[in-house]
Amino acid sequence: MGQPYEVRLVSFRALKEPAHLALHPFGQIPTYEEDGLALFETGAIVLHIGERYAGLLPGDPHARARAIAWVFASVNTVEPPILELVTAKIFEAGKSWAKERLPLVEDRVRERLKQLSAHLGDADWLDSSFNAGDLMMVSVLLRLRSSGLLDEYPNLAAYVARGEARPAYKRAFAAQLAVNTR
Repeated sequence: MGQPYEVRLVSFRALKEPAHLALHPFGQIPTYEEDGLALFETGAIVLHIGERYAGLLPGDPHARARAIAWVFASVNTVEPPILELVTAKIFEAGKSWAKERLPLVEDRVRERLKQLSAHLGDADWLDSSFNAGDLMMVSVLLRLRSSGLLDEYPNLAAYVARGEARPAYKRAFAAQLAVNTR
């Protein structure tokens, strides 16, 4: 949004300490603090920033409501099977039943991607222009990059590439990379 911000790194140990739990009761990231307000959950943070600064939420009430619906869809409908896939590949890979489970999980992800792909069609963004819903959806879909599943839906792969090509994304990614390579 072109606003100055500061990144605060949090160790795994610090996530469970009282100071961080006061910001995020589940001991996770991200958290956001501004003028005495502390928020947690990415969607809530994006919506708050969108309400406060122009650019993420459309002015038209119907377009605004659709953008908010896509924020919720990204985290409540599309992300859960993707996280299930991550769990199956990383944490359950060594289990005796993992080989049978993985194709079932991948099929659940494919079903969501098929539905999302059909909605997007040949459009650039989920609605008429980039908004908070696209920001969240691109972030969720990025988790699939290494799986190869996203490549099965060329319009979704191109959608994610458009999201990553945005100047704001490039700036945020560069800032995150700088923090991670300190």
